[in-house]
Amino acid sequence: MPSILEVDFAQPVGFRPLSLDLRTPDAAGAPLIVFLHGGGWLRGSRKVFTPGISDAESFDRIVAAGVAIASCEYRLSGEARFPAQLDDVDAAITWLREHAAEHGVDASRLVLWGVSAGATLAALTGLRRDDIRGVVDWFGPADLFTMADHDMGDPPDQTREARWLGAPAGESSDAARAASPALQVHVGAPPFHISHGTADEHVPFRQSEILVDSLRSVAAEVDFHPVEGGRHFWQGTADTGPLFDAALQFVHRITR
Repeated sequence: MPSILEVDFAQPVGFRPLSLDLRTPDAAGAPLIVFLHGGGWLRGSRKVFTPGISDAESFDRIVAAGVAIASCEYRLSGEARFPAQLDDVDAAITWLREHAAEHGVDASRLVLWGVSAGATLAALTGLRRDDIRGVVDWFGPADLFTMADHDMGDPPDQTREARWLGAPAGESSDAARAASPALQVHVGAPPFHISHGTADEHVPFRQSEILVDSLRSVAAEVDFHPVEGGRHFWQGTADTGPLFDAALQFVHRITR
């Protein structure tokens, strides 16, 4: 079992300290994944990769493949609205770039990996920085305007996205655009590995199709993996091992 280094990487003024867990393989000079958890920006924990998937199947599997992984907190929507979460991800990357080498990790070979809401943050961060090797996006919202049309039974001002932005997308169009990875794509975007279940009831599969189309429109590298019948957080998927293996193959390739 890999050792876990728990550190506070930032304390935004007026907020709680933010922490990360750094897991490292035995070999020195490992590439680094910065992992961002899901939970609709309103809940979730850095301690859980994906609900229903054990540490052995996720964090430990990644470390066993020779890759370090830092699972990072960010402020939730009940604490701070967008874009505070992007500031938190930047702070985690800054700490890792300054200290990862002390723990045998090569933070110059850094890949972002997020699930659901965390995938949105990973994608946005990868698109706004020029020092990211690539992004692994698992079933993340990509266009908050079309997400607003996805009825989950919540009042418009109480959806996950509205709580994060501070108002429904149609009432906060500038923020919604800035928070939508598909609308922030540009020439020179980093490589993306995108995986999404076709039966996802929380984040429609169409969200990843929109992001893929946007990335391909600027000739960005996209590794797209639709998972037939897959639901949110891979519920109903009997074996998630191949999904991790495909993402790790992407990570190894772009961090050589």
